[in-house]
Amino acid sequence: MRNNFKKIIALEEHLSVPDKITKKYKMVPPSAFSYAQDPDIKRRLLDIETLRISEMNEAGVDLQVLSLVAPGKEQLDIEEAVAFSREVNDYVADIIMKHPERFAAFATLPIADPEKAVDELERIVKQYNFKGAMISGNYKGKYLDDPFFEPLLQGAEDLGVPIYLHPNVPPTPVFEAYYKNGLRKEVAIVFSTAGFGWHIDTAVHVLRMILAGVFDRHPKLQVIIGHLGEGVSFFMERLDRVLPPRLTGLEKPISAYLKENVSYTISGFNFIPAFLDLYMHVGAERIMFSTDYPYSSMKEAVQFLHQLPISDKDKEKIAHENAERLLRF
Repeated sequence: MRNNFKKIIALEEHLSVPDKITKKYKMVPPSAFSYAQDPDIKRRLLDIETLRISEMNEAGVDLQVLSLVAPGKEQLDIEEAVAFSREVNDYVADIIMKHPERFAAFATLPIADPEKAVDELERIVKQYNFKGAMISGNYKGKYLDDPFFEPLLQGAEDLGVPIYLHPNVPPTPVFEAYYKNGLRKEVAIVFSTAGFGWHIDTAVHVLRMILAGVFDRHPKLQVIIGHLGEGVSFFMERLDRVLPPRLTGLEKPISAYLKENVSYTISGFNFIPAFLDLYMHVGAERIMFSTDYPYSSMKEAVQFLHQLPISDKDKEKIAHENAERLLRF
């Protein structure tokens, strides 16, 4: 597809690793993700250097920032998680070295041990120029506002790289109470994940980080969330009104953190009204392009970018300029 942009960089683009790696760690994806694991998707997750590049060329996407498909490593014990993360990152780094103009990556981290996660993040950022880390939602019910993760937050801030908060299945008690009771299993699974639940869980995640004072303690820390902000922009004025600094004890209103410490990607939410709500709240400077490959179409995402009812200058920011600045290309 021909386009008029100088460049298009896509940020939430998933891959998987060969069976020889996953089988070594006896990894089995949770059943909640099985609805999306059809053969075509699996093929696209694995065939990075041929099929993916061909489809990038066809769609007009110049560069993808790769990340391990969620979830996975969260079920491993600490030592296995450390070894697995390192093996995945080295595998991805090898692909990037072969195609440096087409790929970059977010690190896979063993967040079961935040200190070891920082070590791996530092290694992979300094050695291979990875652009940050992707964290798949809650870890055994803990979110990044938990003091347990303080070393990881400090490490990311010190390195000057963002953390991409990707959805994960909601904690089991939430799934049981909100999504499962009274619904057919197949409906409950999609409702609790891609249909609604994991977007809300990610919105709660970033808001917990704000309310717990993460960004007051780490003012330079940057977080990215996908899917046009997981709905947080719709609530921005409401959050400021009912949770003002005199109640929260924060240095600033909640909306200030959502505009200064959080960036947003499109990632499969190719919907004009939702985009305009986010755009009106945070401006073009905080929005970046993404396709959510292979779960959404790259062609549709690029077409959506072309059709946005905003200036060409703002489209260029979303297409590549914001990513180049934040990820230091």
